[in-house]
Amino acid sequence: MTSDGAVAFWIFLLCLIGTPQLEGSEAGRPDELHIGGIFPIAGKGGWQGGQACMPAARLALDDVNKEPNLLPGFKLILHSNDSECEPGLGASVMYNLLYNKPQKLMLLAGCSTVCTTVAEAAKMWNLIVLCYGASSPALSDRKRFPTLFRTHPSATVHNPTRIKLMKKFGWSRVAILQQAEEVFISTVEDLENRCMEAGVEIVTRQSFLSDPTDAVRNLRRQDARIIVGLFYVVAARRVLCEMYKQQLYGRAHVWFFIGWYEDNWYEANLENEGITCTVEQMRKAAEGHLTTEALMWNQNNQTTISGMTAEEFRHRLNHALIEEGYDINHDRYPEGYQEAPLAYDAVWSVALAFNKTMERLTTRKKSLRDFTYTDKEIADDIYSAMNSTQFLGVSGVVAFSSQGDRIALTQIEQMVNGKYEKLGYYDTQLDNLTWLNTEQWIGGKVPQDRTIVTHVLRTVSLPLFVCMCTISCCGIFVAFALIIFNVWNKHRRVIQSSHPVCNTIMLFGVIICLISVILLGIDGRFVSPHEYPKICQARAWLLSTGFTLAYGAMFSKVWRVHRFTTKAKTDPKKKVEPWKLYTMVSGLLSIDLVILLCWQIFDPLQRILETFPLEDPVSTTDDIKIRPELEHCESERNSMWLGLVYGVKGLILVFGLFLAYETRSIKVKQINDSRYVGMSIYNVVVLCLITAPVGMVIASQQDASFAFVALAVIFCCFLSMLLIFVPKVIEVIRHPKDKAESKYNPDSAISKEDEERYQKLVTENEELQRLITQKEEKIRVLRQRLVERDVNTKSTELNGASGAGIAVGGSNGNGGTATTSLAVQSQAAAIISTASASAHPTPAATLAITQDTHEHRT
Repeated sequence: MTSDGAVAFWIFLLCLIGTPQLEGSEAGRPDELHIGGIFPIAGKGGWQGGQACMPAARLALDDVNKEPNLLPGFKLILHSNDSECEPGLGASVMYNLLYNKPQKLMLLAGCSTVCTTVAEAAKMWNLIVLCYGASSPALSDRKRFPTLFRTHPSATVHNPTRIKLMKKFGWSRVAILQQAEEVFISTVEDLENRCMEAGVEIVTRQSFLSDPTDAVRNLRRQDARIIVGLFYVVAARRVLCEMYKQQLYGRAHVWFFIGWYEDNWYEANLENEGITCTVEQMRKAAEGHLTTEALMWNQNNQTTISGMTAEEFRHRLNHALIEEGYDINHDRYPEGYQEAPLAYDAVWSVALAFNKTMERLTTRKKSLRDFTYTDKEIADDIYSAMNSTQFLGVSGVVAFSSQGDRIALTQIEQMVNGKYEKLGYYDTQLDNLTWLNTEQWIGGKVPQDRTIVTHVLRTVSLPLFVCMCTISCCGIFVAFALIIFNVWNKHRRVIQSSHPVCNTIMLFGVIICLISVILLGIDGRFVSPHEYPKICQARAWLLSTGFTLAYGAMFSKVWRVHRFTTKAKTDPKKKVEPWKLYTMVSGLLSIDLVILLCWQIFDPLQRILETFPLEDPVSTTDDIKIRPELEHCESERNSMWLGLVYGVKGLILVFGLFLAYETRSIKVKQINDSRYVGMSIYNVVVLCLITAPVGMVIASQQDASFAFVALAVIFCCFLSMLLIFVPKVIEVIRHPKDKAESKYNPDSAISKEDEERYQKLVTENEELQRLITQKEEKIRVLRQRLVERDVNTKSTELNGASGAGIAVGGSNGNGGTATTSLAVQSQAAAIISTASASAHPTPAATLAITQDTHEHRT
């Protein structure tokens, strides 16, 4: 059971209990027809439209009762009380009206929440309920509210108008802010369905109970620009103040408010309701908002059923309100002023329905006075009469749909300079929009439904790109010139000894690397997005293979120099075989081809966009933000492939650096430019170790990244060509007839005779080292003998005086032995002295001694 059903049940139970106490109440005069009225007048929340609707209903009663052809013989009497737009209080008022004599034939009610409660319960008493101020779409449910009619159109009548305006102004993205009341919840549900059908996106739906602060802040976070607001006027003032605080107004925002607020609603009761914004701030926030409302005032100057025009009724109503103390002269209208014609026409609808019912009952010899709360037959007659009622009232043509809803046009207004200006009318049934072209937008342009995000592709600076392309083209030209030079002078000794084919391979690698520099600068300015992946693949292939050819040629040279020098002792006449150099370059190139093919086949490079935070445009007043984007070449497993490529290249770089260091001072005739090749390798390694990590760090800065990488590649290429080819070019220019080239090319200064002499000196040096070792061994043996002899001499001296004579005699008798001992000692001393002087000669000294000895022998 719903909450409203529960309320109805308890009301019915209370009525049953209270009925016996009311039997003796006054039944009323026989010529009176009584209806009950529930008007929301006081209270602090919801809609207090009874302030103006109740005086309008009284005017209608006076006019109806003065009409001689309407309800002949009867007078229509209205019994009313205040519901304060509270459902519980409204139910209590209904209970008092029903169970206090005289008996009521129909009920009038206002405020959607009260009408919902009253209409759901009234069916138990067979009473027709006519609502003059209820717009909740839920009231259109005939199964739930079988006896309900309303002169106020359903709130859903606004939704087709809102959709029509959105299409007119090109808005396809809206937000919704609603108060947590059933009337607004139902309206939003209908609006969401219509937006979905019309292709309008609802970016967010925010609701609040009494404090809209958080909900309005959320709208700002969602960048809401077109906002539909559904709430009662008290909440509307709080929303408007929070709009001002959150800056959700002005040229960039459009608000849809409900049109049945009073014209000065945003200025009234600010202090009483605790609104912290000033009147001026409220006016500023309200400027430019749109309202949609069912047409509640007849727009044509036609005489209505009451004999008045709409304007005449307005004067009468204003006079009545002034008598009740409202300051109408200063535009201080009470709440419900816009709905007053609906209340007026509601009373006329009741009178006309009663009049038609009386005619039907007369044929059956019955009267409306015979109606009781259990008489369903007369109730059905009243229902049928009300359902067929149609007349021209002060609110326009009054007619009811099969759901009991009022059929009406929708009026569109805009707040311009503090006043509402009519923009047009919309007929929902005919889908006809009558537009007056009186709208005025702050800034002179229709606001946008969102911040227009312009995607701007960050590209390499054109002057920078042209500069790098020019330098690269110059390098390519120089490389081709050197290739021609290399081929043209291949018969020259300086070219032959440097392996011209290997140099040509290096130059082709340089050309490919310089071409890749041009590709590094080609971006979305020059190619379309679907062509960009091809540029990515070309970059990877050219840069990788170009590096392998250029660096691999130099690496193979320094590798062969290292191998040649380490095997020179075992095979001094060994020559460098060119095919081994080419095989090494081919091997490195094969590794590159395998990696690149696998990369392209299994995980090809794609165009990936890196986005940056929104930026403000430099020179525009439009509501535009710039979203910078930068193109990158990446694959799904990009890190894995880069790690593999960098790992292979890194190993080759480090090994090349080691070989260049090991052979830094070695000169071989077979590869006469090894020192320059080593210097080139140093530079390539250093620049690669710096460029790779720095390039990854500054990858989001397109100009810096391109300039850094391009300059590193260009510098490596130019420096390598400079170191390897400039000495050769100078040598050829200075000695066009292939003379001795040692003066200008130190690496080629060793002649064949010098090389042979050098090998002989090395051999003699080794022979001398062997002789020195033998002499040192002989000295060691002689020293040992001397030590033993000294020991024997000391033992002889200890034999005493007798031994002296024997010793003398022995000396005279063995003169040959003594002489021999002295000769041995003299020889040992001479050998020790010679060994001390030349035991460990330096290599240079040894080489000089050997060279002098060789020259002396020669």
